[in-house]
Amino acid sequence: MELENILKECRLCPHNCKVNRMDGMIGRCKAGINPKVALANLHYFEEPCISGETGSGTVFFSGCNLSCKFCQNYKISQEYLGKEISVNDLANEFLKLQEMGANNINLVTGFMYIPQIIEALKIAKQKGLVLPVVYNSSGYESLDGLKLLDGYIDVYLPDFKYFDDVLAEKLSGIKNYKENAIIAIKEMYKQCGKLEVNNETGMIKKGLIIRHLVLPNYIENSKNVLKWIKENMPDVLVSIMAQYFPTHKAVGMDDIGRKLTQEEYEEIENYVFELDLDGFMQDLEDDETKYVPDFENG
Repeated sequence: MELENILKECRLCPHNCKVNRMDGMIGRCKAGINPKVALANLHYFEEPCISGETGSGTVFFSGCNLSCKFCQNYKISQEYLGKEISVNDLANEFLKLQEMGANNINLVTGFMYIPQIIEALKIAKQKGLVLPVVYNSSGYESLDGLKLLDGYIDVYLPDFKYFDDVLAEKLSGIKNYKENAIIAIKEMYKQCGKLEVNNETGMIKKGLIIRHLVLPNYIENSKNVLKWIKENMPDVLVSIMAQYFPTHKAVGMDDIGRKLTQEEYEEIENYVFELDLDGFMQDLEDDETKYVPDFENG
């Protein structure tokens, strides 16, 4: 794989911007040549089999190919807060996280830096990196981009946000989310297969966990996502997230300008049990902002 050739006509996500990033052009995600990182630190609010007691070694990349009005990480996804670093520096960040006791290396929204991430992983592994690598994704991925990652990722952690493309366009500015998410998730499953867990620590070693954030007023969307998972991938873990709160452009909106109600979330809980899906369900809490890292102060 030659980094230069890939970035000369970027097709790392379904937007297929085809911009020449080597000449300083930028596409939808605003990514350049060097990885831009907002935060690299231990994170304790992932799924129990990912964070554990010592935390997940989470690297938050700046930029995104979605424009979610409710994005809780909008400071980095849409305002591009972060610092450009070299591939060697990224490899060193992986090694630092391992030294800090991380259970894994958790790459958050890294699709636009797939070639750089692969090179950094090669360097880090030569220097002693042994942790599983988690690819934490919005679900809006290209098949070509994911195929580059085959053999480098141990755990895929994609969102499956929408089963309704009209809703996806309204809330995230994407016309073809469902189709691309389904193709991507199938490829992730093909690469990582069924769940493997360290019996001694309970930490995930390999597999696929599909996340879904429940949105207020759109319970049928959630049910349709869960039904698809049950019908197509009944043996994967699901992670149902209740941490929604109105932020960014969602504040004041008629439909998503409020938090979930207890009744809405219980309806989804009951549906998960009805489908007999295995996985995790977040508690509905008073303060969902605790899940959002402090990107400005590290």
